[in-house]
Order: sequence, then structure tokens, then C-alpha cells
Amino acid sequence: MSPADTAAQPTTKTLDAYLAAQNRKELLRFITCGSVDDGKSTLIGRLLYEARALFEDQLSALESDSKRVGTQNGELDFALLVDGLSAEREQGITIDVAYRFFATERRKYIVADTPGHEQYTRNMVTGASTAELAIILIDARKGVLTQTRRHSYLVSLLGIRRVVLAINKMDLVDYSQKRCAAIEAEYRQFAAQIGLNEITCIPLSALRGNNVIKAGEAMPWYRGPSLLEYLDSVPLDGATTEAPFRMAVQWVSRPNQEFRGFAGLITGGSVRPGDEVVALPSGRRSTVKRIVTADGDLGQAQRGQSVTLTLTDEIDISRGDLLAAAAAPAGVADQFEATVVWMSDEPLLTGRPYLLKCGTATVSASLVRLHHRVDVNTLEQQPANELKLNEIGVGQLSLDQPLAFDRYESNRDTGGFILMDRLNNSTVGAGLLHKGLQRSENVQWQALDVNKDNRAAQKGQRACVLWFTGLSGAGKSTIANLVEKQLYALGRHTYLLDGDNVRHGLNCDLGFTNADRVENIRRVGEVARLMADAGLIVLVSFISPFRSEREMARSLMPPGEFIEIHIDTSLAEAEQRDPKGLYRKARAGQLRNFTGIDSPYEAPENPEIHIRTANVPAAEAADQIVAALRNAGMIDRDWVFLP
Repeated sequence: MSPADTAAQPTTKTLDAYLAAQNRKELLRFITCGSVDDGKSTLIGRLLYEARALFEDQLSALESDSKRVGTQNGELDFALLVDGLSAEREQGITIDVAYRFFATERRKYIVADTPGHEQYTRNMVTGASTAELAIILIDARKGVLTQTRRHSYLVSLLGIRRVVLAINKMDLVDYSQKRCAAIEAEYRQFAAQIGLNEITCIPLSALRGNNVIKAGEAMPWYRGPSLLEYLDSVPLDGATTEAPFRMAVQWVSRPNQEFRGFAGLITGGSVRPGDEVVALPSGRRSTVKRIVTADGDLGQAQRGQSVTLTLTDEIDISRGDLLAAAAAPAGVADQFEATVVWMSDEPLLTGRPYLLKCGTATVSASLVRLHHRVDVNTLEQQPANELKLNEIGVGQLSLDQPLAFDRYESNRDTGGFILMDRLNNSTVGAGLLHKGLQRSENVQWQALDVNKDNRAAQKGQRACVLWFTGLSGAGKSTIANLVEKQLYALGRHTYLLDGDNVRHGLNCDLGFTNADRVENIRRVGEVARLMADAGLIVLVSFISPFRSEREMARSLMPPGEFIEIHIDTSLAEAEQRDPKGLYRKARAGQLRNFTGIDSPYEAPENPEIHIRTANVPAAEAADQIVAALRNAGMIDRDWVFLP
């Protein structure tokens, strides 16, 4: 062995010993939250500084940044250790969720510093979703604020039961015991109403370091632990292996014909070779054969481990399915009662389709009914038909296919979900599944011997939906009527659903708010689907101003059987025509929520047929549409009826 090798050996052993010691330490994930400028980032920065979790270059950068953009007159501004975005440093607020790691002699910590500004509540939900404990900061000068209540309510909803009430900036109220007691009493009264009972109140000054790492002399009346002493000693949630086994399938591994495994993260319980599991929602059962990892097979795997399972039987499993303990399976439903936290500037509307992601499964979902909205100040349950940015409500969700789930209270991973915009995949909401509704189990599709193809073939045609969309006055109804006349002359079986006609009966209870417009199109889409199932060529003439609702109607039909026809007329031309005098009324303020005036029209981006009517007469437009349908094989195809 060379001298260099000998010299390096102690270093290697020391490093190995250090890593082994770190692996043996417990891990606590916690979140800091509260209102704007309550001192969350400063508190975390102080913890990192005092725990010696900073490198020399970070300390140098902190000193430099504190002098350049700090808010403490050249002294160390600990908030700059966490506020990484330039926009945050300029405004002195936290926008994004900042995750930081540090360790003490006893534990490892991952802390999420979340935004206090109401506009970024969505980021707070992200940070809280994996936390076991919450530090809710309150500025001793301001007391309990609306955002304090909102964050506390979300903490309760997301299943965090241990809360540290950190009354910060005590140095700015002369370390007043009376002020601290008043804030604690007010907060505990509110917290009891939302089920937060395990609360530890710690008065502190993050900037001065009082009661952060150790007790400070400034508050001799406080006899409790410092914040870090509490974090080092608080019991952690255990029993993770006692819960039923759950693993959402992330990927089906088929490197060759001899191996077929199902990879994913175990989110509940444990599993061993020989355990019986069930694949949901299909309900097919098998037995675990192997637990495969990159480091070799395991005799047992538990919550938090990513593994690949092989089964003794060849059963159909794909991404999005859930593998669960056969003795304690998850539920399966397509109708749910759920709590939704809305995170988008555009409101959540009943009937509007969204994408729902739970675990690795992504399905189409819509809010059927909003039971109530929660006032975070009073906890009053208020009637509502929509949710706006940062509002919280409870309602009924409907999915387009069954979903395997657990109640959120039992398993965060299989009971929590996010909602995404169908057009751009942006996250617009998050939620908690409470229970599957009985309708999911009791209402099932009835198998029929005569299907749509039989009915259409009997008529010698191909069933489809021709969806005419455009501004009021564009000529949709006129052109659709002429198209139907030509199809009728060709011997085709049709039906025309016109916007005004439908509102005389089926949709007579709906107005023209955005929520009512969404419901209007949802109902018409379902009716059009039923008529197409009868083998008809269905013509639908509606303004249908929102892309998401037109996409919802398209999703009801098989590929190739939904033809979007954009009757494209400029607003100026439509307003000049104004055949019903509606634009004149809208301009005079006599007609509200009128498309093109005070309600938007979202034009189709890729319609199957695009008709610009500025220089095209209605009869010629109808000829173009029929010709396009003929070229696409929609109306001249030979069909044979098979009884």
C-alpha cells in the first residue's frame, strides 16, 4: 500500500462513517407558512445558519447580498438564504416553494418555505402535501390574519396534525407576555374548530435568534423548548408498514420476453414475495413473485421505496393501475365527494371538463355539483356554484372511468389529486377524496345487442356529430339548416339541434353566465351523443364559446365522428348584421354576458371545416360543407345492414 493510499484511508473511513450515521437519523419534513412578511424565510435562514448547514461560499454570498439587497441595514439578512428568485429579493416576499435540507445531531430535516401572499396559496398546498408538521408564523404586531386562518385550514385539510404556533418578531412588541398570550388564545380558539388540537406555542425572534436554537434571555417568562429543541424531540408518525399495501404502477418493464415487471413507488404498507395483491380498477388478482431493484431482489419492501414487482400470473396491468393488498383493497368509483382547493384565475365551473391526476392515473373529470364553499374566517359553509382563486369548496366529482382510491384521511397519495386544464395541462386545483358515491356501484352500463353501427347501417350512413360554432349572427343556424336540407335530399337521416330551440325546453332553466353556458353545452353534448348512438347524423348549431366545452363534446364521440365546423365571421360583421338585435341590446347594457361584447369567444384552433362567411353566401357555404363531408367519406360510404 502506498503512502498516499494509507493517508487516504482514514478519510474514506470517516466519510463512510458519516454517511452511515446520516442514514440512521430520522427524517422530519416540515413546512413554514403564514401571512406575508411574518418572517418565514428569516426563520429558516436562521436555522440553517445556527445549525452550521452553510458552506463558506454561501456565507460569503449572504454577507455580500445582505449589504447589496438586504433589509437589515447591512447586517445578515437570513431571508436571502431561502428567497432564491430575483423577484423575491426585489420585493422581499417568497413566491416559489423553497426546499432546504439541514441536520442536527439527532435528526435530518427537509423544510419547505412556502409563500405567504394570497396569490401564491397554490404553492403552499404543494409544500404541505408531504409535510408531517407545520410551523405557522404570526407577526406579533399583526396577530391572527385571514391568510393565517387560510393556511391553518389547509394544513388541517391536508392531514397535518402537529402545529408549532411561532409568534415571531417579539422584539418589536417589547417581548410582551400579554401580547403573546392574547394571540395564542385567539389562534387556539380558531384551531379547535378545524380539528387542530396538537399545538405548541413558541414566542421567538427569528432575526435576533431568541428561542430559535436555544432559549433567549429576553423572555424569561417563557418556560418551554426552543424551536429546534422541539423539532429534535417531537415524536414522528410511525406505523407506515401497518397500513394496507399500495403501489401505483408507474411503468411496465418489458426488457425481453422473459421478464414483465411493474415499477412504482410504494405509498402504503409493505409487500413480500408470496403476498396476494389485486390490480385495480380491474380487480384481477395474483401473487408477488419477486421484488426487483437495481441492487438485487428484496425479501420485503415498504412505504417510500421504489421497486419493480413481478407476479406469478400474466394479468393485464398498465400505467395508472393500482396494486393493493388483496386482503384490504382500495375502493373503486367514478363518482366522489371531494374537497377542492382552487388555484386558477379562471373560476372552477360545474360541468366544465378537467383532467384529474391521482397517483399515476389521469382521467377526465368534472364538478357535477358544488355543495358549499368554506369561508376561512368564519368556517361558514356558503352556497356557491363556482370557486374562484384560492377558494375552498366541497362538491361532487364525476369521472369518465373508474378510479382506484383511498380516503385522503387514510392515505394521502391515493386520496389526493390535482386538477389540470385540458388544453394546456396547467395545474388549476388540488383536492382530497372523501368517499366514493353509491351511484358509482349501483349504476352500470347495460349491454345492448343492437349498437350504433347496426342502427347507422340500417340507414345506409355513418353516424356523426357536425358541430357548428361561431359568433351570434355568423350564420350558423342558416347554414346548418341548408346542410340538413341537402343531406335529407340525399336520403340521409339527420336531426338539427339549434341553440335557441333547445333553450325553449331542455335548457329553459339556464341563463347566460359562464357556468350556465358550460352546463348548456354539457347537456347538448350528451343529447348529441345519444342521437348519434341512434345512427343519426346530428347537426349542432350553438355559439359554444369555450374551447374546453367543445373538447368535452368531442371526447364523447369516437375518433373521426365529431366534425367541428367554424362559421367564422368577424365581430364587426356579425354586429352589423345583428339579425335579432342582440348586439344593440348588449351595447346598451340591456343584455349581459353576451358573447363578443362582455363574454369571450374562444375560436377553434384546428377545426375540421373552416368557413369564412364574409364573402361566402350561406348556400355556397353549405355546398362547401357537404362537399367536405363527401370527400371525408362521411355521407357517401356504402353501408350494409346486418340484422
